[in-house]
Amino acid sequence: MATTLRFWKMNGAGNDFVMLDNRDLSISLSHDQIAQLCDRHRGVGSDGLLLVEPAQDGGDFRMRYYNADGGEAEMCGNGARCFGRFVNFLHEGKLSHIKFETQAGMISAEFEGDQVRINMSAPHSLKLGQALDVAGEQLTVHSVNTGVPHAVVFVDDLDSVDVRKLGAGLRYHEAFKPKGTNANFVKITGPGTISIRTYERGVEDETLACGTGMVACALIHHELSGAASPVAVKVKGGDTLRVGFEEPSPHDYTNVTLFGPADFAFSGEVAV
Repeated sequence: MATTLRFWKMNGAGNDFVMLDNRDLSISLSHDQIAQLCDRHRGVGSDGLLLVEPAQDGGDFRMRYYNADGGEAEMCGNGARCFGRFVNFLHEGKLSHIKFETQAGMISAEFEGDQVRINMSAPHSLKLGQALDVAGEQLTVHSVNTGVPHAVVFVDDLDSVDVRKLGAGLRYHEAFKPKGTNANFVKITGPGTISIRTYERGVEDETLACGTGMVACALIHHELSGAASPVAVKVKGGDTLRVGFEEPSPHDYTNVTLFGPADFAFSGEVAV
C-alpha cells in the first residue's frame, strides 16, 4: 500500500533536492524508493534527498543526505545550505543560526535572507599533483576531502571539457578506490576567481553545482596560487558563491565557509 509524503523541492545554485521533515522519525525509505523520488521522469526529480531528523550527538538537528542513486553520502555543501534554510522554514523563520550533525561532522548555518553561510567540517587528505591516465588522457590531478572526496583538474577551456567522460574516468579511477571520488574541472578567470564544472558521484553525471566541490576547488586554487580568502566560485548553474577559510599553518584549514543561495521551488505530496 502506497504512503503519501509531504515534500518540498529546493535548490542551492541549481543543485536540487527533495526535502523531507522526519523530526518524528515516521519516514523510512528504501534505497529504491529514494532513487524513485529522485528520478526526473518517474518521481519528483532531484540530485539528492535530504531528511531533517532529531539530533543524536550534540547538534540541534541531524542531516541525512542521499544521492540520486539512493545511496547515503557523508555530506553535501549545497544540500547543507538548503537543509539549514528548510529547518528555519519549519521554525517560521525565527532562527538566526543552527548547528547540525552529518556523517562528515558538525556543520553550522547562519541565515541572511535567502542566502545561507555554512561552516564546513575540516578538510583533510590533501594531495597535489598526481599524474594520472584518465580515459586515455594524461591529467594532473589534485584531491582533497571536504566532507566527501573530490578530485580537481585545472583546464584552459572549461566549455570544451567532456565532463561526463573524464568525470566518470576519475570517479572510478584506481587511485580513488574503493569509494570513488567526485570530479571537478576548473578554469581560473581572475585573481581569486574561478569557474568550475563538476561530475558528482552518486548522481553519475554533471550537476549545475556542487558545494563541497566548490570548497575543494577554492582550497586547491589557494594551494597552487596563494589566492586569498574568500575565493569566488562560479558554477554551471550561473551563480557565484564565496568560499572563505583560514590557514593557521601550511595545508591546515580552519573556519572553512560556503556562502550562497538556498531557494524553494515548490512543495507537494507524492506517493511512495
